[in-house]
Amino acid sequence: MTVKNFMKHHYRHFNAAVVVDAAEAYVRHLEKGGKMFVTIAGAMSTAELGLSLAEMIRRDKIHGICSTGANLEEDIFNLVAHDHYKRVPHYRNLSDREEVELLNHHLNRVTDTCIPEEEAMRRIERQALVFWRKADRAGKRYFPYEYLYQLIESGVIKKYYEIDPKDSWVVAACKKKIPIFTPGWEDSTLGNIFVASVLRKEVSNFQVVKSGVEQMAALIGWYKANTKSSSIGFFQIGGGIAGDFPICVVPLIIQDLREKCRLWGYFCQISDSTTSYGSYSGAVPNEKITWGKLSKDTPRFVIESDASIVAPLLFSYVLGQ
Repeated sequence: MTVKNFMKHHYRHFNAAVVVDAAEAYVRHLEKGGKMFVTIAGAMSTAELGLSLAEMIRRDKIHGICSTGANLEEDIFNLVAHDHYKRVPHYRNLSDREEVELLNHHLNRVTDTCIPEEEAMRRIERQALVFWRKADRAGKRYFPYEYLYQLIESGVIKKYYEIDPKDSWVVAACKKKIPIFTPGWEDSTLGNIFVASVLRKEVSNFQVVKSGVEQMAALIGWYKANTKSSSIGFFQIGGGIAGDFPICVVPLIIQDLREKCRLWGYFCQISDSTTSYGSYSGAVPNEKITWGKLSKDTPRFVIESDASIVAPLLFSYVLGQ
């Protein structure tokens, strides 16, 4: 039995049924000539979402991405340091002393998984600095993801690969030349390192990396170009800035630029955020109608569950696996 057939047989009610409904609507959206924009929050790269997300990118099921800076870099950290990661399955029972021991061993914990500082972060830091300084000397400026694309395409980190690169979603996006918008990039390890590099005078100025407002301007251009002949759907994993930033591009174009454009043509969010707490990340999709982001006819889905479980299943469904 395929994953798709298994889900259609067993996932008949509640959140499970919404997973199937959202997956089928995703497929229909693409079959009608639409495109899909995916946003990635949480620690999905450390959860190795690339195992399923990369294939979605290769198969043209995803056409644009907005990610936290952490997810952008952590996919590459996993690519070059996978065998040095340490899993802590008993993380709920760790004492303060055990947490300090992890710190002393330079193991940065994300729930049950520890990212090794030297093999992951410092290894990429040394290479990223080369490209930041090169751009600095040439008077050029790039977005955060463009520096990682340069890193991949140059081949300088290839000798460090510890997983098959086909399981890296950033490598897949690089090969497809898909833009990866990273609002709030400074809230990431490489973002922190870049700031330190400027303050240490290793890079002459902050403008070597393009800003968040410049990313919004680039997103406007990308959205307008890609909606000339088709609709773009919005598939949101988690909440936060990765989702809040790009969905605003539509009302920005319509209300602030005072230009016409299509609304988002599909919306799905996998989230465990609670609406009643005033959480925008947990807001039901119809609230977005009032902000001029979705229409009353936009197919809308909310899957209230764990994205590390649900996203790979839904992607497998869309891929017909």
